[in-house]
Amino acid sequence: MSPSTAAETQPARVIQQWEAVCLIVGLVIGAGIFKTPSLVAQFTQDPGWLITAWVVGAVVSFTGALCYAELSSAHPHIGGEYHFLTLAYGRKLSFLYAWTKATVINPGSIALLAFVFSDTISRLLPLGPRSEGLWALAVVVVLTASNLLGLHVATSLQKPLVVLILAGLLIISVVGFASNVHLSAVPATAFQSTPRPASLGTALVFVLLTFGGWNEAATISSEVKGGHRAATSVLLLSLVLITAIYLVFNLSLLSALGLTGLAQSSAAAVDVLGQSFGRWAELAVVMLIGAAALTSINATMVMGARANHALGQDWQALGILGGWQRQRSIPTRSFLVQSLISTALIAIAAVQPDGFTAIVEYTAPLFWAFLTLISLSLIILRRRAGAETGNTYRTPLFPLFPLLFAVACLYLAFSSFQHAAANESAFISLLVLLSGVAALVGLCWRQRKLQQCLSGSQG
Repeated sequence: MSPSTAAETQPARVIQQWEAVCLIVGLVIGAGIFKTPSLVAQFTQDPGWLITAWVVGAVVSFTGALCYAELSSAHPHIGGEYHFLTLAYGRKLSFLYAWTKATVINPGSIALLAFVFSDTISRLLPLGPRSEGLWALAVVVVLTASNLLGLHVATSLQKPLVVLILAGLLIISVVGFASNVHLSAVPATAFQSTPRPASLGTALVFVLLTFGGWNEAATISSEVKGGHRAATSVLLLSLVLITAIYLVFNLSLLSALGLTGLAQSSAAAVDVLGQSFGRWAELAVVMLIGAAALTSINATMVMGARANHALGQDWQALGILGGWQRQRSIPTRSFLVQSLISTALIAIAAVQPDGFTAIVEYTAPLFWAFLTLISLSLIILRRRAGAETGNTYRTPLFPLFPLLFAVACLYLAFSSFQHAAANESAFISLLVLLSGVAALVGLCWRQRKLQQCLSGSQG
């Protein structure tokens, strides 16, 4: 392959910093923030511990982000986490992660978010008994088509949607603080009771799930204009913005509803707006949740397709994933394969919704287990490089931060496995991993046979 041809199959730095922030914020701030505050209130049973859980979630996320900032700075690559695992542990282990992510985690997230969107839109525009499934398929097809038009179309769609979500959350927060019904009671009752460790741990799991998605920033680190310094700034700025929004939003819900009201509410944002706007509140929140789901789907598609592209580049038998359209800055075939898997999962979910939820939920143990390895990969790669790290970002308090993040990920992997085992579905994660092992064995065998054929023909 000539240098010019190789350049045309590789991504270029075409993403503005503000566009990257919109992608990350839109990916993280999904529909979950409208549900998890009530769940966290139920498990903590104390306003002080509720806010503490969100602060701890932010600290854990920042710790991970500092680790990812160095990894992305020193090793910018469209494969992101897959690339870090390859460098630290080799191609075989990284393949198992990429396989899990490409076949279940990313397409499953897209399908799940599509159902969140379809559930909200079906309340306004029902399409019959299969309304949710039809809307879910429609949104995946439409967003895939818009992404195939080029990265500029995806980012152009993302920016107004993110602004809409931030504006909506701001309005809800202002209304919550303005109601001032329970605000005076919050400081007085904070830390009056201590939740059980198991309950506090479960609350933290939900908080970190709501913060989830920032790690995908690694997949666009090689495309952000300004180099590694800009990519690091984008990641940290995104998390600062997300943390501020989450804390303000939760405080406003406490102000308007109080701890008991928040814990008992199935739609806290609707209840807050309902105090001032009545029945129109539900319509406004439904539209806001729909917009949040759209931004998350769009960003997940952008990030996931890029990780699949890296997989196709490294494994010849999966070359169908490796095509890159430089003019539009997209991996076209990766988008198509990702969407086909997503629509297949939607079709399964339309018939067996519980089964789909289990597939998505019970891959969490694998995800957090791999994230533990990724955090430790920073220690491995830093020690290999020694002092020759170049002009790259350096994680402070090394190796304390990578170790702390690894412990947090390991805890979440254990908690996720416990949850899966309690529902007798832990075997699903094992099946996903075994399918990856089988695919890896097949690829290695095929590659070995190919090398034998080539060596025979040359002889």
